[in-house]
Amino acid sequence: MSLSATKFVHPITTPPSTRSSDKPLFSTFFGSNHTKLRFNKPIVVAQRRSSSAASTSSPVVAVSDVVKEKKLKSASNLLITKEEGLVIYEDMILGRFFEDMCAQMYYRGKMFGFVHLYNGQEAVSTGFIKFLKKEDYVVSTYRDHVHALSKGVPAREVMSELFGKATGCCRGQGGSMHMFSKQYNLLGGFAFIGEGIPVATGAAFSSKYRREVLKEPGADEVTLAFFGDGTCNNGQFYECLNMAALWKLPIVFVVENNLWAIGMSHLRATSDPQIWKKGPAFGMPGIHVDGMDVLKVREVAKEAIERARRGEGPTLVECETYRFRGHSLADPDELRDPAEKAHYAGRDPITALKKYLFDNKLASEQELKAIDKKIEELLDDAVEFADESPLPPRSQLLENVFADPKGFGIGPDGKYRCEDPKFTQGTAHV
Repeated sequence: MSLSATKFVHPITTPPSTRSSDKPLFSTFFGSNHTKLRFNKPIVVAQRRSSSAASTSSPVVAVSDVVKEKKLKSASNLLITKEEGLVIYEDMILGRFFEDMCAQMYYRGKMFGFVHLYNGQEAVSTGFIKFLKKEDYVVSTYRDHVHALSKGVPAREVMSELFGKATGCCRGQGGSMHMFSKQYNLLGGFAFIGEGIPVATGAAFSSKYRREVLKEPGADEVTLAFFGDGTCNNGQFYECLNMAALWKLPIVFVVENNLWAIGMSHLRATSDPQIWKKGPAFGMPGIHVDGMDVLKVREVAKEAIERARRGEGPTLVECETYRFRGHSLADPDELRDPAEKAHYAGRDPITALKKYLFDNKLASEQELKAIDKKIEELLDDAVEFADESPLPPRSQLLENVFADPKGFGIGPDGKYRCEDPKFTQGTAHV
């Protein structure tokens, strides 16, 4: 595929106060106070097309331009219907309330290990995942609880997994960072940054292979790969961008850029903090979107997912967002500037959605309070269910570890070796 013809479209504008005809642009990227990054001309999203088709096909446009054109043709100025608005609100409230409940349960000693909460980033999960079909795949990170909930995994199963109980979605063996559900095509939860991207790329390749080689009807699954800004300096990210573009895989790479990789500011960690620009370098669209606005995320997500499903290849979407809590519940969150935290707290995505629903008379205060109450009752039930659920049996310890169930895990008598007291003492003959 030739990439000689390049079309540059859709400048990303900066606030009017920073624009001047006779001065260079200062980056207002991420609302940072840093002024060291200068751009001599407006930043643009670059998208490439085949030179053979350059003279016959219509110009390649950015995803956001496609959205803009579609909106102009729409009979209504509303971005969502009442029904869509209530579904979006409920999913975002489920994510927020669930994570708040996790914090309570963690400090009460019901959860152990590292627990990374998603508060503040709900617009990204809801904006993307609610456009998927059940058959589509999601690959997450260690901050995966809300991705699981948005994909449809019941709150009972997610909470039980966090409690380490046998009724969890991984029977208590995954915990906070390793959510998985075959039923809902949630392929993980990955503790190490970047390790989920090759898995997501493989899932996308599987969909394409079954569709184009095996000719399976209906094999049009799309994969979403979620990861953070810190991951984008790792090799797996670049290798998989290249592979996905080379083979036109049905995948959307979703960067949840919450500006901080644990305690490292994104602006200090990479030579070019604008992650979306790495997409066009590999021949795929690169899009930057306000990840604190669920309606803007939805617009980009819809086009990127449909584009992948049509067989037009991958898209890289950078969602500029912010986490309202520390990196994990063990993080006192003392490194981030209080003014920065206050700025993003004032842009709470749920508050913004509520305002839109009220301003456009799509929902009443009573309707949203009813949803809040519904979710509170759902989570009370999930906690009660998890608390009363049994712990995994010792016999489960070595399951899913060894390929041969008659080898190390199970003895000649058919019983699990781990149940032999001598085994755990290290004195059993194996």
